[in-house]
Parts: sequence; structure tokens; C-alpha cells
Amino acid sequence: MEKKLSQLDRSVAGKVVLVTGAASGMGRATARLFADEGARVAAADLNEEGVRDVVSEIVDAGHEAVAYGLDVGNEAQVESVVSSLTEHFGGLDILVNNAGISLPTPIDGDEYAARWERSIQVLLTAHTLTIRAALPHLRQSESPRIVNIASTEGLGATRGTSPYTAAKHAVIGLTRSLAVELGPEGITVNCVCPGPIHTGMTSEIPEDAKKEFARRRVALKRYGDPEEVAHGTLSLALPAASYITGVTLPVDGGLTIRNA
Repeated sequence: MEKKLSQLDRSVAGKVVLVTGAASGMGRATARLFADEGARVAAADLNEEGVRDVVSEIVDAGHEAVAYGLDVGNEAQVESVVSSLTEHFGGLDILVNNAGISLPTPIDGDEYAARWERSIQVLLTAHTLTIRAALPHLRQSESPRIVNIASTEGLGATRGTSPYTAAKHAVIGLTRSLAVELGPEGITVNCVCPGPIHTGMTSEIPEDAKKEFARRRVALKRYGDPEEVAHGTLSLALPAASYITGVTLPVDGGLTIRNA
């Protein structure tokens, strides 16, 4: 009879996870992956129809999930959703801050002020709103985890995207600060930085341009799939990831390590 030699648990089965931005792309892949791994999923998104479709997929596959319409920049909505899901599931163990938008604009563009405000609201302030609402419940968990989704734009920059880039740099700083602040309570806070991924945000880029960019810049010579990012997120949310905090994990095919 086999005997287990390790002590730490690599399963999220039975854990309750809130995934924001779950209607499409990396959020959808994350919700589906956690469900496959036995977690009970609260999937939230501004796109209510889309997130209901994702939850239907999960439930039809025999897993447990609930859909919530949510503007992550609206504090009252955030508090309402967290209250509802914790009442439904009886708690919260894992928070994945995935919701995002991309509003490119030059610094002297007419729409800059509005796009800056909305970008910071959704990409940065929203993280603090969900974390603040989730904290009382995470403090009751045996393995509380927070995973913030940033971007390789938080490790570099692209012209014409300063609101997005500034917000993603700040998410990394927020992650590190909260890892220090919440560490004494056993709450880990980590950050995933996706690189070039096939999502709605990159769907308008011509395929030839994607292939050329990947050939020049990405060590693996291709764009990534949303599920590949989701697996990085899952790894940081495992109960066994109890001594990993304040980490910035690029999931970028080697984009950030390549000089030429």
C-alpha cells in the first residue's frame, strides 16, 4: 500500500473562489479550471449574460458555480456580491482579481482624462475594493489566497497605453505591499503577469502581426492560451503554496527574459 510522503495539500477541492472578469478570456479559463479541480466557483463579470453562460458550462459539467453581474469599480456592488456569495457558499478561500479593460490613448488625446480615470478604477482601485470586502471572510479560511492579475505591461511599457501600464505597475506594488501587511495572518498575496495571450483584448490584432511579434519577442515563438495563464493562477492558490507570497509570476512564453 502506497504511503504519502509529503504533508501539504495540492488540491483546491471544496474551496470557494471568486473570479472577477469571468465571462471571457483568462477569467473564463480560470473559472473553468478551478471548477475542474473541485472548487466551488463564484464567477463575476460586468457582462451578465456572458458570465451566466460560463456558469452554465460549469454546472452542466457537474460542478458547482454561481454567476454574478458586477462592475468591479462599484464599491456597493462589490460588497453586495461578496456578501451574497459567502452566504451562499458559507465562506471564501480564494480571490482572483482578473477583471480588466484596455483603453489605449496618447497622453495628449482628447479622451485621455476619462480613459485614465476608468482604467485606474477597474484595473487598480477595484482590486482594493474586492480585497477589502473579502478580507473578513478570507481571515476565516484555513488557506486564504489572493491572486491579482497584472500584465507584462507592469514590467515594461508600450507606447500609447500609459493608463493601462501605470495601473499594472501599481497592481504589482499593491501585491507586494499587501503581502507584507497580510503575511502575519497567513494570507498570501501574489501576482500573475500574462504576456501575449489569445483573448478578446488581442483579438483585433491581425494574425500575421501576432506571429511576427511572437517570432521576434517570445522565447516560445507563439501567443499563449488563456488556460495556460489559469494554471499559473491555480498554482499560487493551492493550499500547498503557503510559503509563496509577494511573487510576480510572468506567464509570457519568455517575453520578459529575451534581449534579442
